[in-house]
Amino acid sequence: MFDPQEATKPRSSRQHQGLLRICELYASVQGEGLLTGMPSTFVRTSGCNLRCWFCDTPFASWKPEGDYYAPGEIVEQCQRLGIQHVVLTGGEPMLFGAITELTRQLLAAGFHLTIETAGTMWREVYCDLMSISPKLPSSAPRQASDTWIAAHHARRQRLDVVRKMMERFEYQLKFVVDCPSDAEEVLDYLHQLGRFDRHRVLMMPQGTSQAELDRQAQWLLPWCQEHGVRFCPRAHIAWFGNRRQT
Repeated sequence: MFDPQEATKPRSSRQHQGLLRICELYASVQGEGLLTGMPSTFVRTSGCNLRCWFCDTPFASWKPEGDYYAPGEIVEQCQRLGIQHVVLTGGEPMLFGAITELTRQLLAAGFHLTIETAGTMWREVYCDLMSISPKLPSSAPRQASDTWIAAHHARRQRLDVVRKMMERFEYQLKFVVDCPSDAEEVLDYLHQLGRFDRHRVLMMPQGTSQAELDRQAQWLLPWCQEHGVRFCPRAHIAWFGNRRQT
């Protein structure tokens, strides 16, 4: 967990410019994507510009928690945990201008850095793996104001941003799907996207319990085999259950 006692100044006196809002920082094991199984430090920023209906971190989206910290303070916390791999996630970490300096310092300190993003915003950042999770039409919040639903649809697809990330960094494309029609939407998205490495396309079943994920896998696993993309189980659910800091 992030240790607020490590802050160098009283948080109440800070201006937010140059800082990132962090709701949790912890050591665990990567449960998704190409680096599944890798011991990692997770730095979770707070705040999101989409707020999908299936979001499993509402404390970083609908009801954002946390305080603001300077990049150097966050790097120090990662160094204290002593794990080489760091995952910068959210919420949406690209909301913060200070992500540029944070990623620069993390790489300078010798960490392997993954950035988890929905691919809706571009920032000048540094990383070893850009984990892009484009959101499909069905991801819109279901119990929200018309304003939020409209904003979600206006923001969720930025092919120009995703292409730029793919050109600049090693990447993975990670899609959350809840039903076969979602999977077909992924094919449409990839067609619009153009050039991509099929082995870097990961299909992840929506669900927060192992029973639910197992049911989803019954149709999604053969679908992935048919279309030559990767099935991506949410392994941390099997390992730890659906709880925070995993």
